[in-house]
Amino acid sequence: MKVITDFIPISTKGFNDIIDITQDVAVTIQKSSVESGTITVFVSGSTAGITTIEYEPGLLKDLPEAFEKLAPQRKGYHHDATWHDGNGFSHVRAAMLGCSLTVPFKDSRLLLGTWQQIVVIDFDNRSRNREIVVQIMGE
Repeated sequence: MKVITDFIPISTKGFNDIIDITQDVAVTIQKSSVESGTITVFVSGSTAGITTIEYEPGLLKDLPEAFEKLAPQRKGYHHDATWHDGNGFSHVRAAMLGCSLTVPFKDSRLLLGTWQQIVVIDFDNRSRNREIVVQIMGE
């Protein structure tokens, strides 16, 4: 059993910026020489999340609209009263989505569905440089 940790740097625009990192994750597996196992993808920080979606124009609009209904940007948040940084909504959205995803792979290929891509969503109220942690476990 091998455990390999690597990183994928990304730059985001914030405000629900959805970035497809599927190819970056696939390349990380191929570089590892691990043929079968699982890869965990983790975003450090409390204002972004990771999930899978069908990365297409309709969903790139639908998902931010859904988050706006669940945790509206213009609502008052206790976090904002504490820190005065105006990003309480981004913390709530990130907590709802979650900060990691685990995907199996076999023959050095992700076992995703045909229309399924791995995405990072940056909910913060400003652009960010983030480092996505990828950890491979397998043989």
